[in-house]
Amino acid sequence: MRDAVIVDAVRTAVGRRDGSLSRLHSASLSAHVLNALTERTGLDPSLVDDVIWGCTGTVGMQTGCIGRAAVLAAGWPETVPGLTIDRQCGSSQQAVHQAAAGVISGQYDVAVAGGVEVMSAIPLGTTRLDGRFGEPFGPDVFARYDVDRFHQGLGAQLIADEYGITRTEMDQHGLDSHARAARAIDEGRFTGQIAPVPVIDQDGATRAFDTDEGVRRGSTLETLAGLRPAFGEGGSITAGNASQVSDGTGALLVTTSDHARSQGWTPLARVHTAVVVGTDPVTMLKGPIPATAKALKKAGLSLDDIGVYEINEAFASVTLAWLKETGADYERMNPLGGAMALGHPIGGSGARIMTTLVHHMRDQGIRYGLQSMCEGGGMANATILELL
Repeated sequence: MRDAVIVDAVRTAVGRRDGSLSRLHSASLSAHVLNALTERTGLDPSLVDDVIWGCTGTVGMQTGCIGRAAVLAAGWPETVPGLTIDRQCGSSQQAVHQAAAGVISGQYDVAVAGGVEVMSAIPLGTTRLDGRFGEPFGPDVFARYDVDRFHQGLGAQLIADEYGITRTEMDQHGLDSHARAARAIDEGRFTGQIAPVPVIDQDGATRAFDTDEGVRRGSTLETLAGLRPAFGEGGSITAGNASQVSDGTGALLVTTSDHARSQGWTPLARVHTAVVVGTDPVTMLKGPIPATAKALKKAGLSLDDIGVYEINEAFASVTLAWLKETGADYERMNPLGGAMALGHPIGGSGARIMTTLVHHMRDQGIRYGLQSMCEGGGMANATILELL
């Protein structure tokens, strides 16, 4: 029976808004991690059956199938196709699911999955074009839910209110995320997963960008308490307890155990279980809760079997609600920091998180790891990896 294994996973460091990666073309940035995979594994690009690439801001430099553009920018053979997937924040996690399904079914022998987002150049909402071509979802969907729009920030606030999660709890979670990420950087925990990107500073000097630059050090609860609510007076969601606007990309090499053996590769992990769920699009972000339950049931595992869980920190209320529902161990969740500290380059976040997850599992000898992400429109992916 065919399986799906991850041979290697690599990412760029994540750039903050208008930071080190903000002036790079998305295709060039994507090409960087594609070529990093070939250098790290000895992969012959002509063997790749498909490159499956997540991206949400498919306008301007990210339109025209950024997956295909990445292949061409990397200098890979023209025979290698590319595909672009938009499952909102989970786009590149879904790309891994699709790559795994492809190799298990026999449609692929070798696939590369990942994603990219340069949010500095293509801000959130750009693809709506101010409504000149209509609005997403449309009147029938809004009538079904008796609303005039879906909004992630308002959904995050609704979740905080529903679960009784306080501003202080969310701010503390934000502080913990930054502290964990800073400690991971200082200990060199990300070094083996990051492909440094040559960037040109404003003074014309070239340097290697190799450190996630959204991490804040030395903040305090008092500092965070002074931040204004992001979504209306009286709210508790702020820039201090939400994910960051970011730029970045990541890529994973997916094949079967048999094919890996034939190429002389030693895989990192097996894609043990992969699921996706839909949920209420108004609160929108509660999807990791049912996605986790579905993945565990399908895998025949309990949460106690999972040594580490990466739950995307889109907003602190999302991950804290997940903890309350599941009863999970806070210390096992995002132990190297999450999107509040490391950033959230939307189309590339699933690949960034899975790269961090699989390397952490290898470094710590953790057999099972779980990843889940909330997604726009009320969806969530969940993936269980098994260390090999």
